[in-house]
Amino acid sequence: MNSPEVKQFIREHSSLFWYTPKDKKEEISNEFLVETILNYGSLEDFKELVRLVGIKHLFAIFFSLQGRKKLNYYPEIYHFFSLVLKRYNDAQRDI
Repeated sequence: MNSPEVKQFIREHSSLFWYTPKDKKEEISNEFLVETILNYGSLEDFKELVRLVGIKHLFAIFFSLQGRKKLNYYPEIYHFFSLVLKRYNDAQRDI
C-alpha cells in the first residue's frame, strides 16, 4: 500500500499513467512507479521520487530488474540511471 505522499505524487503525475485505470493509479507498485518516472518523468520528478521512496529502496528496485521488466526501460534511460545510482551507492560506501 502506498503512503499518502506517494499517492499525492501519483495524482500530481497522473498523465504519466494514462493507460492505468483511474481507480487503480494510487495503488500501483513501487516497481511500476519507478519505471514510469524514470522513463517519462523529469529530473525533478526523479528527485521527488528519491525523497519519497528513499535512494536505497530505489536502488534495490532498479537493480533487481530482470528479463522483460528490465526491457521496459528505454536503453539510454536504463544506462543513465544505472550510472547515477551506482555512483550514489559508491559514494554512500565511502562515507
